[in-house]
Amino acid sequence: MTILVTGGAGFIGSNFVLDWLAESDEPIVNVDKLTYAGNLDNLTALNGDARHIFVKADIGDVTVISKLLADHRPRAIVNFAAESHVDRSIHGPAEFIQTNVVSTFSLLEEARRYWGELPDGEKHAFRFLHVSTDEVYGSLEKTDPAFREGDQYKPNSPYSASKAASDHLVRCYHHTYGLPVLTTNCSNNYGPFHFPEKLIPLCILNALSLKPLPIYGDGQQIRDWLYVKDHCAAIRRVLEAGKLGETYNVGGWNEMANLDVVGTLCAILDELQPRADGLSYASQITFVKDRPGHDRRYAIDATKLERELGWKPVETFETGIRKTVEWYLANQDWVANVTSGAYQNWLGKQYSH
Repeated sequence: MTILVTGGAGFIGSNFVLDWLAESDEPIVNVDKLTYAGNLDNLTALNGDARHIFVKADIGDVTVISKLLADHRPRAIVNFAAESHVDRSIHGPAEFIQTNVVSTFSLLEEARRYWGELPDGEKHAFRFLHVSTDEVYGSLEKTDPAFREGDQYKPNSPYSASKAASDHLVRCYHHTYGLPVLTTNCSNNYGPFHFPEKLIPLCILNALSLKPLPIYGDGQQIRDWLYVKDHCAAIRRVLEAGKLGETYNVGGWNEMANLDVVGTLCAILDELQPRADGLSYASQITFVKDRPGHDRRYAIDATKLERELGWKPVETFETGIRKTVEWYLANQDWVANVTSGAYQNWLGKQYSH
């Protein structure tokens, strides 16, 4: 038995691969294009492990995907592959449409062809699990109920619109062709191997370098924070027992404003690695011009996943953020490798305000 994972060198995908092989001997074929956020350093622990087969390829490369399916005959495809940063989608939406819509369509076509040719037993057991985001639902007011699986899609950025399109494609491949699909929509992830353009790793790294901690607008944008290891456990559970054609929202039950998130990690850094001058890292917080169309609040209602499949997060925000800060402090070599010149150029462009 084998599973095929796409985007398995990215933040969430690499954590999924590492956790899967820590708990199972079932091999993984890992396909990743290795764009800026795909990093083989995330998978160093698997060097020499025969259970992990890495292939550098685009999920839209029909020739490669077709051969991998034929050669390895996976019982499931878990699709993490996506362009995933709102800010980058605002500056360059074309890549998001190409990867998240066109390439996902190509992957679905190959999955449909492969599944259609399987013997009855293997065909019945096959699954295509698509990993998506809460951003497809749009933005909430403070008093609105959290997103539920049946809520209308109202994406507000090129990124979230492209993910919404991919979700619709996955849904229609089940209803039109019978492809056995599952979809998960998660809230904001954080944890080890998070590429430092996102809020938490960016602020950890900037704090340690005594650089400004850039906070968009007034910092009161609210997100539900989900520790990445909890997310990976949820995906494993949905893959194992999810009902075909269903969507499952995955959340951490941790709604916090961005400013409070940064204040919390500053307090942990003050404790674990205090500044030489005795000041708090919070003194580095700097408010910058808000990004266009910035959604005010996201929140996930993960009741369905707990009720039907028995999953709920293990980590609170307090335990998860401490583990995250400790990981970054202990993995400075990884940080040095990922913060390359290209990454610095991106930061200069994005936060020049």
